[in-house]
Amino acid sequence: MSESNANAQPAASPEKDPTEWVTGDEPATGAQKSYLETLSRQSDEDVDPEKLTKAEASQKIDELKS
Repeated sequence: MSESNANAQPAASPEKDPTEWVTGDEPATGAQKSYLETLSRQSDEDVDPEKLTKAEASQKIDELKS
C-alpha cells in the first residue's frame, strides 16, 4: 500500500433523514430506549420509548439533546 493510500481518510457518509430509513418503522432499539429514558429524566419530559419507531426515537433524541 502506498503512503498516500495509508493516510487517506474514508469519505464521510451523508446523514440520512430518519424518515427515509428503510428500517425506520421498526421498533426503537434497546440503545435508543435507554438513551431516551435518560434524556427524558434530565429534561423532565415524559417520553414512552416503547411507543416509538426507530425513526421517531432518533428524532426525539435529537430534540431532547438540543
